[in-house]
Amino acid sequence: MPLILNGNNTPTAGAVAVGDGTTLAFTSAGTSGQLLQSNGSSAPSFTSTLGSLTLTNPTVTNYTETPYSATPTSTITLALTNGTVQIITLGGNVTITMPTAVSGKSFIMFLKQDGTGSRTVTWSTVKWPGGTAPTITSTASRQDILSFFSDGSSWFGVVVGQNYTP
Repeated sequence: MPLILNGNNTPTAGAVAVGDGTTLAFTSAGTSGQLLQSNGSSAPSFTSTLGSLTLTNPTVTNYTETPYSATPTSTITLALTNGTVQIITLGGNVTITMPTAVSGKSFIMFLKQDGTGSRTVTWSTVKWPGGTAPTITSTASRQDILSFFSDGSSWFGVVVGQNYTP
C-alpha cells in the first residue's frame, strides 16, 4: 500500500514527520528547548515539560543531586522542589517545617551553625529514634548531617553524623 501524505505536506525546519502506517503528515516546528511528547493514541505535540515520569530499574552512573542553600533566621518551610540536598545555615533559632509527606520521598540535610553558633532548631512533624530529636552541634561554623525518609504520612529523621567542619 502506498504511503499517502496528509495535512501539512511540506516539511519545514524543525518539523517532525508523524504517521500511522498509511498516512504521513508533518508537525509544525517547536521552539528552542521544547520536547516532543505523545500519549500513544494521537499525534505528538511539542511541550516544555514532560511532567512526572516513572523510571523502572534505571542504571544511573555518576549523578549529581541539586543542592539548595538557605539561611533562615526564624522559620523555614522545606520544599524538595528546590533540591534533595538541603544546606541550611542557622542564622538564628529556627523552626523547620517539613514538606508534605509523600511515600518514597527522602532527602539529606547539612545543618550548619553560622559564625555565632549556639543556634537551636525546633522540628515540626519529624519522628526521631526513641521519640526525641537529636541535640544538634552548637559550635560556631560546625555542621551536622541528617537524613529524612517519608512513608507517606510521616517524616522519619536520622543523624548521619555530627560536629563536622565544613
